[in-house]
Amino acid sequence: MGIEVRDNAGEGRFEIVVDDAVAGFAAYRLRDSSTIFTHTEVDSAFEGQGLGSKLAAGALDAVRARGGTVVPRCAFIKSYIERHPDYQDLLAA
Repeated sequence: MGIEVRDNAGEGRFEIVVDDAVAGFAAYRLRDSSTIFTHTEVDSAFEGQGLGSKLAAGALDAVRARGGTVVPRCAFIKSYIERHPDYQDLLAA
């Protein structure tokens, strides 16, 4: 099973793709250098496979790579960051 997290900037969301099918997304808005995460969901056909966590990690890693910060308005991204302190440095002041 091929899994990829990609930034679909045109749609304003990071997507997790499983074997060429979009299995979930983390919607965002950009403000200056901050990525504001607003909603995350995984298609019910793909639940229970840990894809939400892979999506969150991939999206946060992409924000880190471009030197940005994160505003987690989405409860899933917020709780992911709380459970993974290595991402807390991304939080906008």
